[in-house]
Amino acid sequence: MISRRRFLQAGATGTLALLGARQLFGGEAKVDPKEGAAVLVDLTRCIGCRACENACRLRWGFAPLPPATIGYGPGDEKLTFRTRTFVDFRNGGTKPKQPVKRQCMHCLEPSCVSACPVAALEKTAAGPVIYREELCIGCRYCVLACPFNVPKYEWENALMPRVGKCDFCAERQAKGQSPACVAACPTGTLKFGKRAELLQEAKARMLAQPERYTSLYGEDVVGGTSWFYLSDRSPEELGFPKDLPRESLPSLTWRAISKVPFVVIGVGLLLSAVVRWRSRGNLEQP
Repeated sequence: MISRRRFLQAGATGTLALLGARQLFGGEAKVDPKEGAAVLVDLTRCIGCRACENACRLRWGFAPLPPATIGYGPGDEKLTFRTRTFVDFRNGGTKPKQPVKRQCMHCLEPSCVSACPVAALEKTAAGPVIYREELCIGCRYCVLACPFNVPKYEWENALMPRVGKCDFCAERQAKGQSPACVAACPTGTLKFGKRAELLQEAKARMLAQPERYTSLYGEDVVGGTSWFYLSDRSPEELGFPKDLPRESLPSLTWRAISKVPFVVIGVGLLLSAVVRWRSRGNLEQP
């Protein structure tokens, strides 16, 4: 039978292991992500030219869009390993179709980072959520964890498959440049800058033109994102997921798993007390 001391030692070890996991998986922020970079997307200015999509392809070294498809019209219909951003044309009912740029939202507390068991994904102080393929073991937990269904697996590569997602042009930011998609936008739909400043500007635009702007998405959904959208349509009409919480998903997960060691210790102590009580009763019998 395991001694009470051994059991308590095991419980303490489990607690420390979970605390270490929280630090590794992003449960406890090392930097303030709200101080990082962001992009404000003003969908009332978007004309659906897909210049952002082509700039992203070229930046990643993928084949550019065929000349016949560059312009005002539907293109790729979803994110893939090679399509890190695309323009989604949403049916607005009685309104003309609304182009909506899709890419990684670069959450302030990313669930993909929290879910990765080998720290192949990291939320940097500058703002981007980056991916290190040399660390990736191909478990695809990040693919399942993302509330926006962004990371995509390289299924066609049977030898050394990777995960593909927008990395917010982290290397361009390090050089003082804006992301490639922002630099290519001809209408000012995309504005790059500090998150707090862009958020303030977005709210100022809404206040100044309430008839033009009715929704701001990304400020606090799942703890907040580094990309947020101004529009005259609801988030549901724009195709964003419904019923996402305001709290970050890693914080909700940690709220549950942080109680596991204490539950285990409590149950163990209760069982130990029951065993001791029964043993004492047996010894007292004639």
